[in-house]
Amino acid sequence: MFQIKTLVAAAFFSIPTIHYSQYTDQINSNRPGETMSAFAVGKSVIQLESGLYGIQEKHSIRNWDANGYGLDLTLRWGLFLEKLELIADLQYQYETFNPTIIYPDRSALKQTVLGAKYLIYDPFKNYEKKINVYSWKANRSFNWHQVIPAVSVFAGANLTFANNPYYFSEKGAISPKVMLITQNHLGDGSWVFITNIIGDYIGTDFPSYNYVLTLTKGFNDHWSGFIENQGIKSDFYSDAIVRGGAAYLLTNDMQIDASISGSLKTTPSLLYGGIGFSWRFDDNYREVRMDIDSGDSEKKAKKRAKKTKKG
Repeated sequence: MFQIKTLVAAAFFSIPTIHYSQYTDQINSNRPGETMSAFAVGKSVIQLESGLYGIQEKHSIRNWDANGYGLDLTLRWGLFLEKLELIADLQYQYETFNPTIIYPDRSALKQTVLGAKYLIYDPFKNYEKKINVYSWKANRSFNWHQVIPAVSVFAGANLTFANNPYYFSEKGAISPKVMLITQNHLGDGSWVFITNIIGDYIGTDFPSYNYVLTLTKGFNDHWSGFIENQGIKSDFYSDAIVRGGAAYLLTNDMQIDASISGSLKTTPSLLYGGIGFSWRFDDNYREVRMDIDSGDSEKKAKKRAKKTKKG
């Protein structure tokens, strides 16, 4: 009897599994953290991620403080390929300073980035976790495959307009921005670790080199939380920032979030908190499936079916 049960279980687990595209049943937003995920939203999917935030700054040496607010807006569009995503990232900020005589108020588009992200390696593609039908302990042991990250690259351009008070030059400029992105799904998949290594304002007088590390935990079907560390290094501005927050899934296509951030230095010190909303339009999406074991396309599968009928 035991041998029969074992054979049935082995047959069940040997059935070819289906690998789905990067599209997920529930919205996968980059908010409320600052990292960019490795995976695209899916071909023909459009996703909007926006947020409002308030900001406080204080410079311990120059003896000024500032208060303001800002608006983040990111548009993500899966185009042509499942692995490709076009991105428009905008940030508007307004600040008032004290004393205003020395430091005038400022408001402008602090960030305008247009670019594209492409997934170059997916560790889950053509991968099937082996099931040991004889050992429960073996099936519960650490899966070293999850250490291998998904890897993507981003390339885009900063568009800076003339007389922008947030830019280090009075002249407008277009400068490259590049990014290496890795993403790991850990444990039972509820833990996600993302890293971004960034080269910004490349070719200008003050290039910036940054990193962002984000660890996210899904608590249940609706709630998730994150912690994050960001480092910014340039001759114009350097900082170390920590963040934390949570997101709540309203529907499969809508999410709300809240976060708080603070800097680790006092020149200037920085504190800001915000709320956000993410929305996905996927009515034009068509599911893409692939047989992992064979790796054949749907077209090849149809040819095999025709040959079987003829035989």
